[in-house]
Amino acid sequence: MGVSSKIQQQIEGFSEGRTFGYAQLNVERQEFMAAAKALERMRSKGTIRRLSPGLFYKPVQSVFGELLPAEDQILDAYLFDKGKRIAYLTGTALYNQLGLTTQIPASMRIASQQKRIAISIGTIKAKAVKSYVAVTEENYQLLGLLDALKDFNAIPDLDKASAIDILKNNLLDLKPEQTRLLIACALEYPPRVRSFLGALLELTMPELDISKLKNSLNPLSVFHFGLNELIATAGQWQLK
Repeated sequence: MGVSSKIQQQIEGFSEGRTFGYAQLNVERQEFMAAAKALERMRSKGTIRRLSPGLFYKPVQSVFGELLPAEDQILDAYLFDKGKRIAYLTGTALYNQLGLTTQIPASMRIASQQKRIAISIGTIKAKAVKSYVAVTEENYQLLGLLDALKDFNAIPDLDKASAIDILKNNLLDLKPEQTRLLIACALEYPPRVRSFLGALLELTMPELDISKLKNSLNPLSVFHFGLNELIATAGQWQLK
C-alpha cells in the first residue's frame, strides 16, 4: 500500500475533532515527503484542517457549521509527544480546577522542561513556562500541587483557610510512592515551596520522614505566607 493510501485509510478511521500529527500516522522518516504531499492534498479538499505546523484535525461538522476540536483535544496535542507526556497545565487555570480560585484566566500557562509550548488557536491561548523537573505522566499532577504552593500568595481570589484544607486533602489522597516522588520533586523547587510542603506534610502525615525537606532549608531564612494561624507547624518550618 502506498503512503498516500495508508494515510487516507488511517484518517478515515479517526473521529471528527481528532487531532493528529505525523507520529499518530506511523509515518517513517523516509516517507515524510510523500506524507506531507498527501496531507496537503487532503487539506485542499477540506478532508482535514491544520491547527499548526505538523498538527492537523478532522473537521467537526454541526448544525452551526464547522467547529474546532474540543479544548482538551487541542491541549493534548501539545501536552504529549509521541504518546509521552512532556507538559502540563499550570497557573490560574490549574488552580481553578483544584478549587483554589474562581477566576478563569484569558490565557493559560503550559509548563514543560523539554520544549517551549505556546498556543494561539481560536479562543485557546497559552503561554510557555519552564517546569522545574522533566514532566512525566507519574509526576505532572504532583508538580501542579507544588506550583500551587509556589504561587500561593499570587493566586487570585484565594481563601487561605479553604486553600489549606484543599491542599491537605490532596496530600492525603496520595499513595506512599506518590508522596515520595512529591518530596523528590520539591527538592528542585525554591526553598519556600519545600518549607510550605514540609509544614503541610508534618501536619497531615506526622509519621513520614521529611528530613530531606528540613535539611534543605537555610535555618536563617523566613518565608512569608500568612499561615501562622492556619498551620500549627508553620513556625517549625520558618513560615510566617
